[in-house]
Formats: sequence, structure tokens, C-alpha cells
Amino acid sequence: MPTGVRSGAPGAWWVLIGGVIGLIASTALTVEKVRLLADSAYVPSCSLNPVLSCGSVMATPQAGVLGLPNPLIGIAAFTVVVVTGLLAIAKVPLPRWYWLGLTAGLLVGAVFVHWLIFQSLYRIGALCPYCMVVWAVTITLLVVTASIAGGAGYGHKSLQILHRWRWTVTALWFIGLAVLIFLRFQDYWLTLV
Repeated sequence: MPTGVRSGAPGAWWVLIGGVIGLIASTALTVEKVRLLADSAYVPSCSLNPVLSCGSVMATPQAGVLGLPNPLIGIAAFTVVVVTGLLAIAKVPLPRWYWLGLTAGLLVGAVFVHWLIFQSLYRIGALCPYCMVVWAVTITLLVVTASIAGGAGYGHKSLQILHRWRWTVTALWFIGLAVLIFLRFQDYWLTLV
């Protein structure tokens, strides 16, 4: 096994771009949260209608699970991802353990994101647009980093098959989430037609 794993150019660029998108969304959420804390009458820019309403989501206990606003966790995590993307684009060979660690961190992030999805859909009853950007980026970053860490030539044959079908699985993942969102808020969506 080589001492360092080099990511392919598309993977390296997606790690950087995904990290930047996640960092921007997390920062925007943090700014909106600070404005809401400073002025309880403030309506966040991401509160668009009864369903797409980050103000409703930010006011819940789920918005600060570890005792601080969730977007601060996103800022720290996505900063690591951005730095990793920059190193990968610069063709710095990062050890395989680093990519495995980043993948494990993103897996924890994806589990957390899915808990937040469940909370948004079935407990809070509202969707935060910036949060949904973070959800999408976290899922695709998990797929890309897992691909880099355990890509072709590494792992069991079943992992190689999963690697080959990763984008199909990701597309089905997003379709499944879209169906859940549609079904949960179908009464509202159908009033827009």
C-alpha cells in the first residue's frame, strides 16, 4: 500500500468546492442566528414561506445539539475540508489514514445530517434552505472522500462494486430524500400548483 494517497483531479476539486459551499452555508446560518439573537423580530433571509423557514428551525433545541449552534460545528468541519481540498489540488500526497479519518468524520456528519433531516421533517415541520445545502454537500463529500480513501485497488470486492456505482447510489439517495420532503409537505406543495 502506498504511503500517500493522491486524489484524482475531479475528486480534489469537489472536496474543495464542496467544502467552500458548506462553509458559506454554515457561515450564512451563523450570521442569521446572530441577527436573530440580537433582534427577536428579525426575519432571516432564508425564511421564504411556511415550509422553507430557517427561522422556525433555528428556534428549536435541535439547532444547537452540542450546546452551541450547529452551524459553528459546520464552520469548523468545512474549514478542514477546504484545507484538504487545497492540499489535494496542490497534489500533496496525504496518507491513506488521513482520507479514512476524513471519511469517518464525514460519515459522522452524514449521520448527524440525517438525524436533522428527520427532525426537520417530522418534529419541527419546516425546512431550512441553508441546512439543505449542508445536507447535500455532506452526502456528496462523503461519497467523494470514501472514493478517494478506498478507491480502485483498495478493499474488498464489494467495496469496489460500491465504488463503481457510487453516483447511482448518491442519485437514488437524493431522490429518496426529495420523495420524503414532497410527501411530508405535499399539502403545501399542491397549493402552489
